[in-house]
Amino acid sequence: EEGTLPERLSKQNDLARSIFEEKIYEIIGTLSEQGFSSDLYTNIRDFSRNVAIIPISAKTGEGIPELLMVLVGLAQRFLEKHLTIEKGPAKGTVLEVKEERGLGTTIDVIIYSGTLRSTDTIAVGTREEPVITKIKALLKPKPLDEIRDPREKFESVEEVHAACGIKISAPDLEDVIPGSPLRVVTQENKDEVIREIKEQTELHIDLDDEGAVVKADTIGSLEAIVKEAKSRNIKIRKAEVGNVSKRDIVDASATNDPLQRIVLAFNVKILPEAEEEMRNQDVTVIKEDVIYTLMERYEEWVYKKREEIERAKKEAIPRPGMIKFLPEYVFRVSKPAIIGVRVLAGRIKPGMKLMKVDGRIIGTIRSIQSERKSLDEAIQGQEVAVSIEGPTVRRQIKGGDILYTDLPESVVKKLKEMGDLTYDEKEVLDKIIEIKRKTVDRFWGL
Repeated sequence: EEGTLPERLSKQNDLARSIFEEKIYEIIGTLSEQGFSSDLYTNIRDFSRNVAIIPISAKTGEGIPELLMVLVGLAQRFLEKHLTIEKGPAKGTVLEVKEERGLGTTIDVIIYSGTLRSTDTIAVGTREEPVITKIKALLKPKPLDEIRDPREKFESVEEVHAACGIKISAPDLEDVIPGSPLRVVTQENKDEVIREIKEQTELHIDLDDEGAVVKADTIGSLEAIVKEAKSRNIKIRKAEVGNVSKRDIVDASATNDPLQRIVLAFNVKILPEAEEEMRNQDVTVIKEDVIYTLMERYEEWVYKKREEIERAKKEAIPRPGMIKFLPEYVFRVSKPAIIGVRVLAGRIKPGMKLMKVDGRIIGTIRSIQSERKSLDEAIQGQEVAVSIEGPTVRRQIKGGDILYTDLPESVVKKLKEMGDLTYDEKEVLDKIIEIKRKTVDRFWGL
C-alpha cells in the first residue's frame, strides 16, 4: 500500500500491529546484545549513533522506496567526500546474456566506472579465455509509448557513463559468463585487462570427489550456492555457470551412488537435449530461483531417496513364507511342476527355494500367476499357481504338503535385526529356524 510506514501500519488490525511490534523488539534486542543501538528508521534522529531498521517485504515490495531513500540520504550525508566519478575506459559487470531477435547474442551490462563508447573494443570473461570483440551497438530500451514494432524496442546511443545499465551487441558473445567483468581494451592495457579478467572469472571453489552437480546463472550465484551447500555438509563435485545441458545429465548419471545422481539448477534453463537425456537416465534435476529453497528441496529429496533406497533394500531381502499345496490344482506334474497353492503366512517370490518340514529342498519357484497374470510376489491369504523347477508331483511333493521358503542363515540374521516382520512372518521364521536346527546345525541362525 502507499504511504509512510506509520500510515500503512495504522491500517492494520490490532493483532497484526502487535506481531509487528513484537518482531521489531526482537530485532532491537538481538542487535543490542551485539553492542548496537537500533530503532525503526522513523524514530531515529541521529543516524551516526543508531542502526536504522527498515521493514521491507520481498513479496509486495513495501519498504523498498524507504530503504533506497535512507541509503541515498546517508550516502549524501556521510560519504559525500568519497563519492567520485572515475574517468577513463569503462569498467562493468555482465548481468545477463540474451538472444535478441535481429541482434543475435547480446549482453546486459552495468557500467560502474568510466565511459563506454560505441566504437570501443571490449574484453569479457568466458568459460575459457576472455573474448576480445568490437562493439556493434550500444542499446537502451525505448520508452514504452515509442515502441511501434517489437523488433525496434531499443535505441542506439553513442556513449554511456557510469553508473548505468546498457545492452551491448557485438560478435562472439555466446560463451560470455553472467557475472564476469567487462573492460575496454586499448593497445596499452590489453595484457593487463586480460590478466585481470582471468583472475576475476576464475572460480574459487573447492570441489569434492563425489556429490551433486550444480549449474547457476552467474559466478556469484555459483559461489554462494557452493558456500551454502558446504555449510549444510552437502558435497559438490561439479559447479559451472550456464544452462543444464546433456553433458551435465551424463556427468550426474556417472556414479554408482543414487544419492548423487542429482543436478541443482539455480535460475537457469534445462535445455531440450538435457530433458531428452533425462528420459534415459536415472537423474533428478531440482530447479529453483531462491538458494535456500534449492537447498531445502535438495535435502527433502535426499531424505525421500534414502527412504526409497532402504525400502527397496528391505523388499529385496527374501521374507519367510509358508504355503500349502492344494491337491485339486495340478496343472503340470514336472519340468517344471505347476501347482495351485495357498499362502498360509508371509510371502513368496520367484527365485525362492522351497523346503519340506523335514528340511529337504524340493525345488525353486520359477514364476507365480493369478488369473493368467504374472505376479512379482504372493502374500498371505492369496491362492495362486506356482511353477517349481525340480520336483515331480506325487514323488517329491504331494497334495496337502506344507512347504517353507528356504532362507540362507545370513538372511535370517538380517530379518531378526530389522525387526519389522509381522506376527505371522515371525512365526514362520521361527519354524524355519527350528527346521534348520534339527537338520543342519543346532546353533543355526544365532
